[in-house]
Amino acid sequence: MSEFLDLEAQDGVRMTWNVFPGTKPDAAACVIPTAAIYTPLNPIPDMPLLPYAPLRCRMCRAVLSPFSVVDYTAKIWGCPFCFQRNHFPQHYFSISEENLPAELFPQYSTIEYAAVQETGPPMPPVFLFVVDTCMIEEEIGYLKSALAQAVELLPENALVGLITFGTFVQVHELGFGILPKSYVFKGMKEVTKEQILDQMGFFSGKKKPTVGVIAGSRDGLSSESISRFLLPASECEFVLNSVIEELQKDPWPVAVDLRASRCTGVALSVAAAILGVCVPGSGARIMAFVGGPSTEGPGAIVSKTLTEPIRSHKDLDKGSVPFFDKAVKFYEGLSKQLVHQGHVLDLFACALDQVGVAEMKVAIERTGGIVVLAESFGHAVFKDSLLRIFQSSEEDLGLCFNGIFEVNCSKDLKIQGIIGPCASLEKKGPLSSDTVVGQGSTTAWKMCGLDRKTSLCLIFDVARQGGPEALGPPASNQFYFQFLTYYQHYDGKMRLRVTTLSRRWVAGPGISEELTAGFDQETAAAVMSRLVSFKMENEADFDPIRWLDRSLIRLCSKFGDYQKENPSSFTLSPRLSIFPQFIFNLRRSQFVQVFNNSPDETAYFRMVLDRESVANAVVMIQPSLISYSFQSAGEPVLLDVTAIAADRILLLDSYFTVVVFHGTSIAQWRNAGYHNQPEHAAFAQLLKAPRDDADAITKERFPVPRLVICDQYGSQARFLLAKLNPSVTYNSVNPPPPGGDVIFTDDVSFEVFMDHLRRLAVQ
Repeated sequence: MSEFLDLEAQDGVRMTWNVFPGTKPDAAACVIPTAAIYTPLNPIPDMPLLPYAPLRCRMCRAVLSPFSVVDYTAKIWGCPFCFQRNHFPQHYFSISEENLPAELFPQYSTIEYAAVQETGPPMPPVFLFVVDTCMIEEEIGYLKSALAQAVELLPENALVGLITFGTFVQVHELGFGILPKSYVFKGMKEVTKEQILDQMGFFSGKKKPTVGVIAGSRDGLSSESISRFLLPASECEFVLNSVIEELQKDPWPVAVDLRASRCTGVALSVAAAILGVCVPGSGARIMAFVGGPSTEGPGAIVSKTLTEPIRSHKDLDKGSVPFFDKAVKFYEGLSKQLVHQGHVLDLFACALDQVGVAEMKVAIERTGGIVVLAESFGHAVFKDSLLRIFQSSEEDLGLCFNGIFEVNCSKDLKIQGIIGPCASLEKKGPLSSDTVVGQGSTTAWKMCGLDRKTSLCLIFDVARQGGPEALGPPASNQFYFQFLTYYQHYDGKMRLRVTTLSRRWVAGPGISEELTAGFDQETAAAVMSRLVSFKMENEADFDPIRWLDRSLIRLCSKFGDYQKENPSSFTLSPRLSIFPQFIFNLRRSQFVQVFNNSPDETAYFRMVLDRESVANAVVMIQPSLISYSFQSAGEPVLLDVTAIAADRILLLDSYFTVVVFHGTSIAQWRNAGYHNQPEHAAFAQLLKAPRDDADAITKERFPVPRLVICDQYGSQARFLLAKLNPSVTYNSVNPPPPGGDVIFTDDVSFEVFMDHLRRLAVQ
């Protein structure tokens, strides 16, 4: 496992198979797709930043890398992708084996260029706050104090704007400091860029151009008219704070049997139009703070009558969702507009009810937006997550903008698509596979927003057909990938990061051992979880449990060691041995079992899964469990109900929630106040250790997880019990040990699951 982690630290890439099956039939027999999870902005400590433009192949546009073949005497380099021979330009003429440029050093397989064609002065980031006012006073109070803190932390040069919405949409003119002034739009219908230009006085006293696109200060708008609505934070802090301070609950009366009239869709379309008019193509984020369901205009998810409930998973399955398809279509249109402009939509949804995350998912995911879901604007999950976006610390997100991601690979590989926060640029080429998964039919993707943790899942297709000449001599079995990420760094300047990798093919009989040696089971679990989530959303009548089970049985039949029809002889190589456990937990996870979750929660879990690294995805699939007792400081234990004991504290990390669980004896001693007595210092230390570890997890994670502190047999113990393997249930023959616990479920345990797997794999 450690060699895969070393490769990830060097290049930010992990692959399901680190040795690739050499032919299409071999790849199909491997069951788990050939895929990579790549973190484009993965922090790499000693990576050089080159102050000149990259050298590109004149045929395929690949960038010079350590895998290029260099002829030092003729000053020519050969491209490993298309084999084109390219002459070095004049400034490379002193190159020799002793005098290499950084991009040819073997250890710099990932490198960054700062001088990507000069694009003018660095652009400041733009933040447009879109704030819901249809909430109770208490919630508005929480939101106002969180926004005031965020405004203080904004970079001084960042441009900032404010829109509030309820029954109507109000665009606040922050540049008019004499008294509060805003433009009001009806919440019934979408607003176009043309209406924004006409109704918000962008050409007051001047003639509006009759031809050409009007967008930004380069194309027809004066910077004075833009700075009425988007001002540097340092100039408008006072005005902005006073507008936020005076925010009131939406004044329109709401009947007792009706929901508030909330036009979220129109507010977001106004925000997108303003950014499209004022700052097209520059790094900008719409940050929407929503406290309830949209009931008015396009993007509405439910009617105003309270007797009509908001759609559930059951309604979606039955197709009895009158608003859903229309709202999704509206947000698809909005996502296309935002991707075209290069802008991001972030959502902070804080309500006990659903707000429409499931409908907005397409716009948030395709623009690379951040999503945070909490119960209230006063909840630590929201407050801490919002501050983490703007705080500069070691754990900050490093928000970057306006990325374009491109892939180059050797000719026998094709790309089916990417599952993750990006949008296809529809640049179809010879590398695009006919099979499409996620954002496919392209070799270039737009990433409007990306940060240090953003990870993409690339699904490959082995195009080489089988046959006796499937592979040549071992030397020619190497093949190459190159990932190019062109993005606006958080300092405002454009950069290009280039990662070039080499792997090898194997084909023919007896390749199972070589394939197994290169199998990364953690990455395989992360890829399968993204795939199963994608299929559940996009394929009608898809049965996720059946698909996962069949995939696992086929994988174990191919790579397991066994005698036919003898289940007791079945063994798996250590490279594969944990994979069945991952699939068992994935089958029970919130990504597959949507029962007891709303469509909003499911959409939120899947969006976070689709943007996180392998290590984080594994924690979501199979939570980690650490046990603390007087005998041992924190030690990992099996995710099983037998881990519960009266004199133990358990720390469960399931990514979205962190649970500190006290056994009955520990809880009684704590309630008796023993930890406050000097002679019980060891007990005080025992209580403190899991809390410290929980705080450490919370500090480095985004979105900030919910912290649950509970006792055995308490109501919140369910957060732990739901994740444990039910090896002891209410109808087990053997009772639990004293102080242990049982789980009231009819789910099968991991042992039963493995027995069935062995029996089916050896058939």
